[in-house]
Amino acid sequence: MVVNDKPSASSQKPLLVLGKISAILDAFTLTRPTLSLGEIREATGMPPSTVQRLVTNLVSQGFLEREEDSFRIGMKMAYWAAPATRGVEVLELFNPLLKELRDLTNETVCFFRSERDYRVCVAMAETRHTLRRAMRVGAILPLYAGSAGQVLLAWTPELLQRIKETPLQQLTEATITSAEELEATVKKTRRDGFSITTGQREDGASGISAPVFDSAGAAVGALTISGPTMRMSYDICEGWIEELLSTAERMTRLIGGRLPDDSLNYP
Repeated sequence: MVVNDKPSASSQKPLLVLGKISAILDAFTLTRPTLSLGEIREATGMPPSTVQRLVTNLVSQGFLEREEDSFRIGMKMAYWAAPATRGVEVLELFNPLLKELRDLTNETVCFFRSERDYRVCVAMAETRHTLRRAMRVGAILPLYAGSAGQVLLAWTPELLQRIKETPLQQLTEATITSAEELEATVKKTRRDGFSITTGQREDGASGISAPVFDSAGAAVGALTISGPTMRMSYDICEGWIEELLSTAERMTRLIGGRLPDDSLNYP
């Protein structure tokens, strides 16, 4: 008896529809929470008739909600998201994304949190390169030196104020030791949405970091790609900005976070 393992056209069709629905939902981001039909078509590359049909069905099922002439993710999705993450530690949610970004860049990817007046590495996916920066989970590092620290300071003004009032020890020739320069650098980091540094904490080492936010719009940590400057020139780091920001946004969305108020003022 010959068994035909090839899936039939009828069995493939539902999977193709699910893929199209997923592409539509993926088009919505924290920076673009509402999209018109035209913007959805542009983001997905689907024919107008397909987008119109699927969006209409998604609205009828509560997966999308209409907002005047645009659409946003429906509250039904939030209802489903709650049990998906309940009981799961935040770092368990983040680990697959750390590994994914590590595999994309081939460099070490870490997640830092602020603890008192320092930053602590709480999760990481280490590079497979033999030559690597020394880093480990539990490492305690200064906030004023390096991209991760500057990201944490950029969205936590009271922490920046405390750090400015302490002596900034020079660790390398590139270390920021002036409170005024640190404040200016931190303000630029907030305007840019990320930070790239070279040799501030350790000679011959580079890092690029972006923030992850909670439901109150507060920075809960910094996502960082780090490695030797010989592999991570400034140009290389700039080429990773989009992937870094995309991964940081996915982390923010996984924990039900939102972007902060842009009107944040620094002392």
